[in-house]
Amino acid sequence: MTDKRMLILIAGPYRSGTDGDPQAMAANLAKLEAAAWPVFAAGHLPVIGEWIALPVLRSAGAGPTDPLADEVLYPTAERLLARCDAVLRLPGDSTGADQDVAIARRRGLPVYDDIAQIPHLDRQGDA
Repeated sequence: MTDKRMLILIAGPYRSGTDGDPQAMAANLAKLEAAAWPVFAAGHLPVIGEWIALPVLRSAGAGPTDPLADEVLYPTAERLLARCDAVLRLPGDSTGADQDVAIARRRGLPVYDDIAQIPHLDRQGDA
């Protein structure tokens, strides 16, 4: 349990199982983003690696299926994990999300498999 706000990385499939189909990747991102409100409503700050990595890729003239993506997507999540307090691992096969969980566990961070496991903070008096 915690009595402080956490920065929680939401990890799950993004490119996995999509064969590079932009609509499938968008659907996966929507699933990740659907977890953002419950994390926020619990009093914490959600973050998704793709929220940072995708603009970085675009600024390099690349996208999620370009060879550069592996050099941006995975390292972005690893750098974020240096600042995060926990990980919410959503269901689905994902090499990147599995790496996020492994890094979090090595760093001793909590890994939640369900939004219901995330501690809720009292909203009153919470800064």
